[in-house]
Amino acid sequence: MYIILIYDITADKMGAKITRNVFKIAKKYLFHIQNSVFEGELDEVKLTQLKRELSTHIRQSDSCILFKSRNKKWLKGVFNQSKR
Repeated sequence: MYIILIYDITADKMGAKITRNVFKIAKKYLFHIQNSVFEGELDEVKLTQLKRELSTHIRQSDSCILFKSRNKKWLKGVFNQSKR
């Protein structure tokens, strides 16, 4: 399935460390698109692993959103210039 991951980490004492950790985890599974945005194809097992790893770092004050679709074409927007 096609996944888009977007995250926003609260800028506090631990924010920079958590941002680095979340970035590293997301980069293991998906392609880095822009700042805190990643995209790519994952199967259910990899998606579950990604969620499990992220859940150890994301706090209630942070935000992490996963959009999923069976196919990338259903998420393609009017302004999408991605060549992937």
